[in-house]
Amino acid sequence: MLHALTLLLVYQLVGEVIAQFFALPVPGPVIGMALLFATLAVRGAVSDELRGTANGLLQHLSLLFVPAGTGVMLHFSRLADEWLALLASLLVSTTVTIAVSALLLRALMRRGGADAGGEP
Repeated sequence: MLHALTLLLVYQLVGEVIAQFFALPVPGPVIGMALLFATLAVRGAVSDELRGTANGLLQHLSLLFVPAGTGVMLHFSRLADEWLALLASLLVSTTVTIAVSALLLRALMRRGGADAGGEP
């Protein structure tokens, strides 16, 4: 488990270094996750140790939201001041996400139906 946690943290560190070095607007952990995904895709498999560690982290994922919730409560007055902009951005982003997901699903279903010889 220690080896898998070290691997995850190394990928996060590499992502942070890339984000800082190139002044990218993307968080380092996201870059690290993309690099890990690319590595696993090239290898074609996930080791049992990494799979077990990831499943263990996912089982306790709710604990990782405690710091975020604390941060929200720390800045509650700012949320109260900017609630309208936050509400508008949440509604617009949710609507756009659902629309893009639906359009993508429709396109993939048509493509899958055409490849399988079925009706689109």
